[in-house]
Amino acid sequence: MLTQCGAGFGALALAGMLPTAAFGDDAVAVASSGTESSGGLNSLSPKALHHAAKAKSVIFLFMEGGPSQMDTFDPKPELENLAGKPVPDGFEKVILPMGEFHSPILASKRKWKQHGEGGLWVSDWLPNIATHADKLAVIRSCWTNGINHSGGVCQMNTGSQFAGRPSLGSWVSYGLGTENENLPAFVVMQDNANAVVNGPRNWSTGFMPAVYQGTEMQTKGDPFANLKAAGGIDQRMQRTKLDFLAEINRMHASSRQSNTELEARIRSFELAFQMQTHAPEAVDLASETQETRDLYGLDDKQCAAYGRQCLLARRLVERGVRFIQCYHGSGSKWDAHSKIESNHSKMCGQMDKPVAGLLADLERRGLLDETLVIWGGEFGRTPMSEKGDGRDHNPTGFTMWMAGGGVNGGQTYGSTDEIGLHAVEDRLHVHDLHSTVLHLLGVDHRKLTYLHNGRPERIDENEGNVYKKLLSGNQGRLGLDG
Repeated sequence: MLTQCGAGFGALALAGMLPTAAFGDDAVAVASSGTESSGGLNSLSPKALHHAAKAKSVIFLFMEGGPSQMDTFDPKPELENLAGKPVPDGFEKVILPMGEFHSPILASKRKWKQHGEGGLWVSDWLPNIATHADKLAVIRSCWTNGINHSGGVCQMNTGSQFAGRPSLGSWVSYGLGTENENLPAFVVMQDNANAVVNGPRNWSTGFMPAVYQGTEMQTKGDPFANLKAAGGIDQRMQRTKLDFLAEINRMHASSRQSNTELEARIRSFELAFQMQTHAPEAVDLASETQETRDLYGLDDKQCAAYGRQCLLARRLVERGVRFIQCYHGSGSKWDAHSKIESNHSKMCGQMDKPVAGLLADLERRGLLDETLVIWGGEFGRTPMSEKGDGRDHNPTGFTMWMAGGGVNGGQTYGSTDEIGLHAVEDRLHVHDLHSTVLHLLGVDHRKLTYLHNGRPERIDENEGNVYKKLLSGNQGRLGLDG
């Protein structure tokens, strides 16, 4: 009634009064007018769900640069028969960034074996992950629009090839809020000093209030920058200083309500103050047992960096952090235009044990059922060779997998053609993946909107479908009409 009477002004007051107001279409549209109010729907207070959630948190293991699907989870025996020959007639031609469509087919040198009760095919590059085959829902029919790293990484994170839209983690923070006000709702980690292509734009909020953006953890030293108080300032002094600063900032922001950066800055000061007490404990790995350290490979130089990320992801999930993104191969290290054997051997060796350790640790702590783990890159790689021993980018058919969080494990979904070039069965665009992730979190992607420039925006740009076959206890595909 309040949203329909008096031009909707009554709902504006209601949005400020009810931190956990239900997420109806009209309520979201009103709350998304661009204003930020303490405890309103644009805050990080926990929000009501659209339906029962399968998962509470997401850990996105992002392999930046594009892992090869036909060398990891999608075996293609036909590559052996066609090795050294061009792509046969009948396969749709595609534009590739390096123009390698007419290059000869490159056979995979991997040895394949079926694992688990479901007989999931996994290559010898991933022996540790293979032991968790019955947990993996392997999607072999992913596709995207971006043919280069910038567009591909941007679309996998935001749904668009072009910068300016909110990231998936920001949509999750906006739609669900957080259960821990003392830690960020959305945390991002990179495994080396090289920046992920596009940098912070991958975890930005685009046109949304900046309060929903991701917080980056450091690869070395203090996990979060600028967190320690200056010397000689005790907690009481700092509290007084922050209260005074917040008062001045709010006076400044009162006449600049369209500038959400101001509200986000005010909250960041308050969050940093809370994190000074809680973050050190959350990221202190000294309390972990040697058995757990061995599980993640923390004492193995090859996989220690990513093992640390995966273990921190588990600790953050335990403490109510909603969305954690762990980049592996920051700086497009998976990009094997040449020497794919040495490249992927190295990259798989760095992340195989940590990822397997994460799955095992989540399961034994009772967290896997409520944590959705996603693995994949911005695209895959071509069956054709590049430079004789590498593979070009392939956005038209590649593999990702999910585990935990309400997905049917031990199975493959969709398929590519005989050589792994095109997704052909149950083709899943990035928009479908994003819609499915939100669905598992209890959010209807069609109802979670943000009003921007008079247009109700969605994560899927009005094009996504929930892939219902993936969901435990369901079959079929859920379209826009439900």
